[in-house]
Amino acid sequence: MKLTKKQKQEVEMISSSSKDISSAIDTLLSLPKAKFDETVELHARLGVDGRNADQQVRGVCILPHGTGKSLKVLVIAKGDKADDAVKAGADYVGAEDIVAKIQGGWLEFDVCITTPDMMGIVGRVARVLGPKGLMPNPKSGTVTMDVAKAINDAKAGKVEYRLDKNNIVHVILGKVSFGKDKLVDNFNTVIEALIKAKPAAAKGQYFKSVAIASTMGPGIKVTVTL
Repeated sequence: MKLTKKQKQEVEMISSSSKDISSAIDTLLSLPKAKFDETVELHARLGVDGRNADQQVRGVCILPHGTGKSLKVLVIAKGDKADDAVKAGADYVGAEDIVAKIQGGWLEFDVCITTPDMMGIVGRVARVLGPKGLMPNPKSGTVTMDVAKAINDAKAGKVEYRLDKNNIVHVILGKVSFGKDKLVDNFNTVIEALIKAKPAAAKGQYFKSVAIASTMGPGIKVTVTL
């Protein structure tokens, strides 16, 4: 396969060996830039078997510098909790009417929050929200009576992490425009959260491999030790 000029530059700049996070971010930021503000992501292959319930890794953390993305938050609630959601700045608030819109194909939101009493109604669209990663879940703090806090957390940069079928966690770290210090801070926050979430049943090396990458860039291996 013939490489483009940009790809050749990237290959020359990246070593196959792992780097500490500071050096890895330096490398990422020195790569040829795209014409838009690229998203930076962390990808961590963990030494667990997600097929076993006692080796699941899932949770949330709030990035100190946010994600760089303005999230649209939907709250499915009634009464006082719906009023709280409006006051807290939710982009959309509703109940059966909103569920009907979702059933009709509407998905113009990034986070869905609901109260426990509404889960029966939300369950009607579980098959729609689940595959999109939008289904409210108590573990991610999106099924709660404190909808105002959930909204504020989402707007402040809360990210959810969970294993995919290959035991890899994918998490947004921010934007290239954040610069080195903010990206390093966000990276360390996610790594600390993953360490705290390490299952007691996990044996051997926990971080099998960790890499960071921008939207259009190649993966850069990062050295992480417990």
